Amino acid sequence: MNGTSRHALHARFLSGVAGHPGRPAIRVGTDTVRYDEAYELALGWAGSLLAATAERPRAVAVLAGKGVCAYVGVLAALFTGAAVVPMHPDLPVSRVREMLRASGASVVLADERGAAVLAETGLALPVVPAERGRARGERGALDAPVEVLPSDTAYVLFTSGSTGRPKGVPLTHNNFRHYFAVTDERYDFHAEDVFSQVLELNFDCAVFELFSAWGAGATVCHVPAGAYLDLPAFMAERQVSVWFSTPSAIGLVRRMGGLTEGAMPSLRWSFFAGEALKCADVVAWQAAAKASEIENLYGPAELTLTITGHRWQPDLSQRLAVSGIVPIGAVHPGHDTLLLGPDGEAATTEGELCVSGPQAAAGYLDPADDEGRFVERDSVRWYRTGDRVRLLADGELAYLGRGDSQVQIQGMRVELPEVDHAVRACPGVTDAVTVTRTTDAGLELVVFYTGTAQPPRDLLKALRGTLPEGSVPKDFRHLDEFPLNPNRKVDRLRLAALAGRPR
Repeated sequence: MNGTSRHALHARFLSGVAGHPGRPAIRVGTDTVRYDEAYELALGWAGSLLAATAERPRAVAVLAGKGVCAYVGVLAALFTGAAVVPMHPDLPVSRVREMLRASGASVVLADERGAAVLAETGLALPVVPAERGRARGERGALDAPVEVLPSDTAYVLFTSGSTGRPKGVPLTHNNFRHYFAVTDERYDFHAEDVFSQVLELNFDCAVFELFSAWGAGATVCHVPAGAYLDLPAFMAERQVSVWFSTPSAIGLVRRMGGLTEGAMPSLRWSFFAGEALKCADVVAWQAAAKASEIENLYGPAELTLTITGHRWQPDLSQRLAVSGIVPIGAVHPGHDTLLLGPDGEAATTEGELCVSGPQAAAGYLDPADDEGRFVERDSVRWYRTGDRVRLLADGELAYLGRGDSQVQIQGMRVELPEVDHAVRACPGVTDAVTVTRTTDAGLELVVFYTGTAQPPRDLLKALRGTLPEGSVPKDFRHLDEFPLNPNRKVDRLRLAALAGRPR
């Protein structure tokens, strides 16, 4: 590896190729791809991507379902020197179209399903099929990845806007360099490890799964939905040693009978992020994975994957917990933090968490989206997370909840006004208010709406064409009018209470 490429995100994969060329880099079902094979394949696809465009692309979209095509596709996009824009073919076509436009992607690497979705968008973008036969030996393949600068964008990840317009978060190679310097110091991953790959690739923490594994020369193992029927058996067969998921997965495994005593002995590390993690769930997981260290991670995409981490220690963690929720830990070294009270002034022990430092994105793709999120204060640029935290006595942070209309549903950040907006567009609906309710499976969305009562199936059909699956409500309640609080505003607390009651 030459000196100018050490800062690149994909340098982590290159170190795996150099140190462990014959080891499995990717395992999907019975299909295994070695490091040297994945490298050759990525170079071939990268050459095809560059040949499909008149000039070096600024961004390359990878439109493919989880699997070899998507994993190697991420590498191929990075090898072109462009930013990778991961997208799932099951996203609504309208959202894929807006993400492609916003990211400035000029070429798409797609599997068969992804190519069909691209055609539905109506965008005239060149598409390169993710075919296993395209390798470096073919004409036009690259001899080595294109060099990049530390300030170049490595990934573009998307969150949702309140009107349904996706907001793009560009993260640089430098952002990732600091992030993985922290995790390499914190964790003892090695080439014998097998990492679960659970999260969708357009979810920011999927970058942790892929590049933590590849940086250690370890194996990325795709976890299909059917594995949850007997997760202990899946873990044992594939010797999974590093697990990463949202906390809601714990409830699912429990319901499937997978959290029996000592059921997952191969696990060395278990990571949870994307939702509040309950102490009771960790106790249950630890009983099944007795040899595993467990960490609760926290962080929005704007702060490069995760920005805090708390390592579970039964007595201490439960003593520090607030409302039964595991602390989120201390902010990564090299960052400054600021807590803001309801009045917008600095607070000492409790308030909205603001962070500045090397993991913070410079802003959104569209600077107009920065307002209220990326702010200047005391000559420092801060990212306002919108999350309320409490500073604990040991310097760690406790998560108290959202300070605005954003919620986490199975690890996906959902803005409630976006759901309201989509429901209001449904035939017969006059107005809509979305709230959450807590279930054994985690948070669920419940919509109260006025207008003409509609069959739930009709509302579901309409919303699945405009909202990602995780943003589609689980329940619809028709009201003649919304209850109002003393300030004559919609009484969301009362609606939330109604949502938790049976009909």
